[in-house]
Amino acid sequence: MPKARPKSRNASDKVERRTPSRPVRRPGQPGGVRDTNRRERINALSTAAMQLFLARGIEPTTIDDITQAAGMAKGSFYRYFEDKTALVAHLFDPIREEIELAMQQASRALEAETDRAKMVEAWRTLGETMANIVFSHVGAVRLYLQESRGPSGGARTPVVSISDMVGRYAIELTRKAHAHGLLRRSIHPAVSALAVVGAVERLLSALFAGEEIGNPLEVPRALTSLIMDGLAADREPGTTARS
Repeated sequence: MPKARPKSRNASDKVERRTPSRPVRRPGQPGGVRDTNRRERINALSTAAMQLFLARGIEPTTIDDITQAAGMAKGSFYRYFEDKTALVAHLFDPIREEIELAMQQASRALEAETDRAKMVEAWRTLGETMANIVFSHVGAVRLYLQESRGPSGGARTPVVSISDMVGRYAIELTRKAHAHGLLRRSIHPAVSALAVVGAVERLLSALFAGEEIGNPLEVPRALTSLIMDGLAADREPGTTARS
């Protein structure tokens, strides 16, 4: 009889294997000496890498550069990370998870609401949540702004994947706003969504460059107002968002 053919693997499986996103797991009792040393070394490598990436860029920075800056032998790097891509993914894992959660919550809120005021408030809440994420992960956000528009592939892949995720969610949210009659349908969702993403990234770049943009904490609500005023669908007075 012919041999059974092995099950095919999809493209995402292959990408996952090529771009590991977690530190190498090592034995050690949680909270014990080995676990503490492991965490300290991962933190030292992460801190050194972030500083070098911001100063030189991700691709030009080598593993040798990172281990020297962290005061470790090069061989020690591979005890904690499989490669530079895994280290970059580790740096961005927290912010990726927080952004995705915020986007999912906003998406569910827009799906459930029919009242325009509540939907606008969902957008404002998303803006404020994203602002909190920015101020909680300043280094990662600065590196994201620096690297996200570069070519995909190599160690930059985890950064570009976050940019792609943000774009997809922005378009999804805009489509839902269109469906509820919150925003003008005459403008393609991708156009308005990506224009807003670009505006947000430009504002963040201005903030980190020390440009005058007023109180940063007021920016999310101001941006929401600009979006709603500029893209709002025409409605008859007293109608609901679905009317």
